[in-house]
Formats: sequence, C-alpha cells, structure tokens
Amino acid sequence: MEPRLSVSQITTFRSPFAEDVRLYAAAGLDGIGIWELKLPEGGDAEALELLEASGLERASAIPAVPSIGPLPLFGGIEDPQARVDAYCRSLERLAPFAPGAVVLLTGIGERETIVDGLRTIAGEAARLGLTIALEPYHRDDAADWSIVSSIPEALDLIADAGDPPNVGLQFDVWHLWSEESLFDDIAAHADRFAGVHVADRREPTRTWVDRALPGEGAADVPAILRALDAAGWDGLYDIEIFSDDGTFGHELAGSYWARPAEETLARAQAAFERCWSMTPQEVEETR
Repeated sequence: MEPRLSVSQITTFRSPFAEDVRLYAAAGLDGIGIWELKLPEGGDAEALELLEASGLERASAIPAVPSIGPLPLFGGIEDPQARVDAYCRSLERLAPFAPGAVVLLTGIGERETIVDGLRTIAGEAARLGLTIALEPYHRDDAADWSIVSSIPEALDLIADAGDPPNVGLQFDVWHLWSEESLFDDIAAHADRFAGVHVADRREPTRTWVDRALPGEGAADVPAILRALDAAGWDGLYDIEIFSDDGTFGHELAGSYWARPAEETLARAQAAFERCWSMTPQEVEETR
C-alpha cells in the first residue's frame, strides 16, 4: 500500500497557517500536522474553513503547552497543574479541527504528578472525542523533556494512569531510532500508535532544534518505515523538521526554516519517497 504523507507545520515554521494549507495542498500532500501556535488569534473559524476546503487530512496536533511537567529548554508555565489546565484549554480549541491525535510530552517532574496530569487530560480528551498521543523523548536528551524514552516506558506510564482507551503513543523516528528494542517494539505495539512523526537524527546534533530530512542522518529510516508498514501502520506519515533559524538561539547553517517553504516541502517529500522505496541492499550501499 502506498504511504499517505503529511507534513507537520513546524517544518515550515515561518509561513502562516493559511499559507501552509495552500502550499501543502498544492504539493499534493495527503495531510497536515497542526501546531496550535500557527492558528491565527481570533481566526479559528476561517482557518477551519480553509482546511476543510483543502481536503487535507489531519495528523497529530501539537498544543501550545505540550506537556504536563515543565520543559526547561522550551520555556513557558512552570506549575504542572497550570500546564494541565492550559493543555485542556488547547484540547477545546483543537477539537473542531479533528486531529488524528493530540501529542503530549510528560515534561520533567515527579512520576505521580505526571500520572495524575495524564488522567485529567485523558478525561477531558474523552469528553471532546479526542485521542491523546503520548510521545517518548530521545534518551540522550530526556532529562530536559520527559520521564519516558521508549515505547515500553511510555506504555507503563499509561498503565499507571489506568490505561485510558483514548491514550496511545506518538511514534517519532527522531526520538526512538536508537532504542535497542525498537523493531521488536514496533512489531509488538504498533496497534497502540496514534501518530507517526518522521525525521532523521543529525550526527552530531547541534541543538534540540536540529533535525535532518529522512535518509540524511544516522537513523535507518528506510528500515523503520518498512517495519511500521509490516506492523500494519496505515495512518499518515507526518514529516516533522525542527531547524533553528535563530528563533531558539541557534542560527544553524542550512536551516530549513530559513528557506522558502515550497523548497523545504519539495525536499522533504523527495527525501521521504527515497527512503520508502529503498531496498535493504540500497541502504547498505549508501553507508
């Protein structure tokens, strides 16, 4: 089956919501990953109308406050309860856009606090008919982002919160590519995936806001895509590229955010398609 391709709006960070919708549809993409920070203040109705007219499916959405505990490198509210309240308000705002799921990071803090926050968020999401996608964060950087870094760790946390039926996992190639049990985890737990993010791990990684296009980094993206397909993933493959242009303090050489959005989209699509079509032998020949 041919993959259905989406792009997360952070990939085209500098273009406004309406421009993203126009460009993504014109590029022939199947879907869009909505970032709340892109929604125009007071313009949700118009944004939704544009989106529905475009025919684009919705991948996982990212709320303005994306975690329960604080995120030291991302900033924002410190108090976990205030963060949970903000996240729930974002669920209310995002619900009309019918995202495939809404991404949730744990943030840092005590496990009990995170579990309590997850229960509250799951309940509010259920009321709104939404799915929560808990996202593990790459083990090397997790101290500033998350208390879970693998699929089993994330599932254990969900179990601690009572296994709410509307809480799944956000599978992210950039975060999970180096986990030793990755391929076994995909085969065993793909039915728990609520969304899939695709990017590659640049080595060396210059900052947390520095991701490579699929197939242009250290991860074996073709093998991971084959494993997801074999395990039965039939949702959107959502390309999500962070590439700081100075916004987060690092003006990276070659930043995709500093390039025209049309160019970044074309390169991202081509990179994904190369990875999807590569055989194991072709992968070996490129290494």
